Amino acid sequence: MRRPDEIRDPTELLPPPTEVSEAEIESALALLDTMTAEELEGPEFQDRYTEAIAQLIEAKREDRPMPEAPEPEEPAAVLDLMAALQESVSKAKASRGESTGPAEVHELPQPTEAAAKKQPAMKTAAKKSAAKKTDGRRPRSA
Repeated sequence: MRRPDEIRDPTELLPPPTEVSEAEIESALALLDTMTAEELEGPEFQDRYTEAIAQLIEAKREDRPMPEAPEPEEPAAVLDLMAALQESVSKAKASRGESTGPAEVHELPQPTEAAAKKQPAMKTAAKKSAAKKTDGRRPRSA
């Protein structure tokens, strides 16, 4: 449960109003018209799940064995992401005229002795207050 002060007004979540031109409205409507299908017929619009459930119910009702599940389709080829990335990088380097061989490795510079001997700054200790700590409880009333 939430208290009334924890509930926000839903109007805060509305997006700000925007101005839309007639040309934008016409192009949006034209896009909707091109994407609208008049008749939803064909194998891509067939509800196979509902049909399979209906077959299971009929088989149980008539004490028949359950229908066999169809064999799964051939899975899509698994893409090796590292190989695809390396191929993409080598194509990009080739288009820029860079060498497509392995990257050059450079040694990092060694720190100087002065930097190695430098000690970290010391933090000052905070003063402890002598004030009595309260535990945040109120005294009981009789």
